[in-house]
Amino acid sequence: MISTLKVNQIDNATLEQIGFSWHTDADGSKYVADELVQITPEEAEAYYNAANTLYDMYAQAAEHVIENDLFFELGIPFNLIELIKKSWENDVHWHLYGRFDLAGGIDGKPIKLIEFNADTPTGLFETAVVQWAILKANAMDEQKQFNTVYESISENFKRLITLFEETDRFEELYQGWRILFSCVEGNDEEEVTTKLLQRMADDAGFMTGFSFLHEVQFDEQNICDKANQEYEYWFKLFPWEDIAIEEGGLALELNTIVENQAAIVLNPAYSLLFQSKAMMKILCDLFPDSPYLLKTSYEPLENMAYVEKKVFGREGANTTFVNADGSIAAQNEGEYGHYKSVYQEAVDFPQDAKGNYYQAGVFFAYEACGLGYRRGGKILDNMSKFVGHVIR
Repeated sequence: MISTLKVNQIDNATLEQIGFSWHTDADGSKYVADELVQITPEEAEAYYNAANTLYDMYAQAAEHVIENDLFFELGIPFNLIELIKKSWENDVHWHLYGRFDLAGGIDGKPIKLIEFNADTPTGLFETAVVQWAILKANAMDEQKQFNTVYESISENFKRLITLFEETDRFEELYQGWRILFSCVEGNDEEEVTTKLLQRMADDAGFMTGFSFLHEVQFDEQNICDKANQEYEYWFKLFPWEDIAIEEGGLALELNTIVENQAAIVLNPAYSLLFQSKAMMKILCDLFPDSPYLLKTSYEPLENMAYVEKKVFGREGANTTFVNADGSIAAQNEGEYGHYKSVYQEAVDFPQDAKGNYYQAGVFFAYEACGLGYRRGGKILDNMSKFVGHVIR
């Protein structure tokens, strides 16, 4: 059973002062809960260890996919395959951050991987800033939280330069390279999240800039902002699969830019391998004894309850819970029906006394670095709530 602690909410005006404008959902309810999930130090450590182990497994699985040309099985668009290979071959294409979604981890329930949001994960601002601010606003010890997201991502920016060496060599090795940060115009959440990442890079010591996606200029040798300033790195809060399908010309340009070593794109193209939910079938094949994995198949599972979801679905869209007898327990429609399906063994999420379901989200930036929860119904969709945590 999930144990929660009632706290005073931060008022909307204060949230907006710190940049958090998406505090109220479409139905008028608060997006951030006025409660914190209470966990033990041992549970926090278990989440940390699980995410670190899973990331190592994903890296091995990605190598297996590339070596055995399994891109079709993962639903990878054909026009990104060469770019994925190029980004994987060179360590300078550093994976900046992602978020593992996990079931269990509370009251001795085993931790199970639901999926890995490795390319453009949501919930960064909530996890890194808002839940920390809730502790501070309630005069609670900010150290009582598994949350070093801001510091960890800042350090991981330094690894773009130092790679596997100690990050204290950053100033010695850095030669003034710039990072351009971009997102789609008109989406407050994405713009604030992108600018939060820009602030992290600033704190790491990078020279940075910001431009909306439509303002960025590309040619075979450069990525430039609207003022024609060149950048060696480009961070885009825009999914790789959308680039492949909706912006095919951009996919072609980025392939040439990476091939010419003119710039490095963040997150790298190979993060799309991690993002594909079909990768969990590969993980099951490679690590059949892992305690963190749920049985996953490209075909409906027999004699057990399972979840059907799309390889690049988001926010619970196009998700169906199927009971062991074949009846449908819950179903969400959505805009991702054109992607192939995977079928994952169903697992019970922890619940609170009111019957709400909780899914843990653990951010990863070189190592696991922060925990937050999504609360909602059987399918956690875009009306689910963010719930922070406290270590008791």
